[in-house]
Amino acid sequence: MPQKGIVHYALAQNRQNPLAGTAKSAIFNTFRRTRNQILYWAVPMLVAYETMQWAIERNEYLNSKPGRAEYAGQE
Repeated sequence: MPQKGIVHYALAQNRQNPLAGTAKSAIFNTFRRTRNQILYWAVPMLVAYETMQWAIERNEYLNSKPGRAEYAGQE
């Protein structure tokens, strides 16, 4: 028996526009998601960058003439 109250809608494939609004949605969704998540990834990246800069400067100092003279007897 056919059921009552069930409605089926269909749209021809040549009438569909699957990418409608994609560019606009992508811009605003990316901005919204970045704004909501920035503290979760920006702070660790900043800490990692500062740590890396400190390590590079320290390494350059330790491998320079004054650094070698200062730490010559220690190892």
